[in-house]
Amino acid sequence: MNKDVLICGVGGQGTVLASKIIAAAAMEEGNVVHSAETIGMAQRGGSVTSHVRVGERASSPLIPFGSADLLLAFEPGEAVRNLSYVASNGIAVVNVTPTQPVTASLSEAGYDGTVMTDYLQKKCSCIFVDAEETCRQFGSTRYFNVIMLGVAAGSGRLGLSGDTLLDQIGKRVPAKYADVNKDAFLSGVKIGEARR
Repeated sequence: MNKDVLICGVGGQGTVLASKIIAAAAMEEGNVVHSAETIGMAQRGGSVTSHVRVGERASSPLIPFGSADLLLAFEPGEAVRNLSYVASNGIAVVNVTPTQPVTASLSEAGYDGTVMTDYLQKKCSCIFVDAEETCRQFGSTRYFNVIMLGVAAGSGRLGLSGDTLLDQIGKRVPAKYADVNKDAFLSGVKIGEARR
């Protein structure tokens, strides 16, 4: 399998964990994997971008512009910022719930993400997810990264087995949260399957 996946969001949203789950699942399925993270002010509101390249065609861990098969965006503004990575036949799975960037917080400017999602819809194939709404049944937004991962898997565009991803979730989250993370992932898979 050859697959380039770019994951973007802001610090604290779990982008790095999601990239590690994807990379480990791809390796478990026998693929060569290269990955890298670009992290700026990652703890609170800064941009985080993770590149995961699966397959023999990748000679570098960084995805070239216009080559990502899948953009997994945890924040709509970050999706727009990273749109140039998406291939012409690629897809973006985007959380519509914005996280106000540091610059907007400092200037007290409003930011609801609607302009971003409208723009994305015109520029590429998208699956939009209200991860905040989906998280309500789990009582916390902490699970939204695995929900988004589930949507990508359920859409068929990630190219990895749901069972392999579930196995990696079980290995990479604390044991006391493993079951709820797996349930959250499966709820995302259902959303992705419904939007194929």
